[in-house]
Amino acid sequence: MGVRTNRRGDAKVTDADGPPESLRTERDVETAYARYGNELFGFVLNAVRDRPLAEELVQEIFFRAWRASARFDPAAGTLRTWLFAIARNSVADSARRRSVRARVEQTGRSDRPDGPNPADPFDRLLTAIQLDEALQRLSPEHRQTVVEVYYHGRTCAELGGELGIPASTVRSRLYYGVRALRLLLQENGGLVS
Repeated sequence: MGVRTNRRGDAKVTDADGPPESLRTERDVETAYARYGNELFGFVLNAVRDRPLAEELVQEIFFRAWRASARFDPAAGTLRTWLFAIARNSVADSARRRSVRARVEQTGRSDRPDGPNPADPFDRLLTAIQLDEALQRLSPEHRQTVVEVYYHGRTCAELGGELGIPASTVRSRLYYGVRALRLLLQENGGLVS
């Protein structure tokens, strides 16, 4: 494992063996921070638009990840995706705290704020990252069927005709592909209800 710096002097870990598989040791946390810290900081800073708060949240993200390291399952998704899910939750928690604090200061009472905004670009980015990684873990047949039907708007009959298989087989692949995708997404951050 080596450490390189870019023109700004930011450390970047290079490792031929790939990313760390856990955050159980101090060394694992340091490696993950060197590898993903800047990317997470950029994500959080874009979300909160407050540099000191973003720095604090990135520290909180790694603390939460280290504390919950036993729950990280490399078979369920990458460490990067898991850290981004924690980042998303940290940003949402911070926004709720700030919203409640502001509302209490203005009205003198603390109503619970509404849930996350589905149009939030950071939620969409994280969802896209998680969805892409989950799709890559499906079998090629299931992935092709899910992508063609849900993203390209094809019918099962059209896809079956093109592939030379019955539409019922395509529907079966679609059912099991979506089911597997839902499980992968739930395991990787609970974005699917």
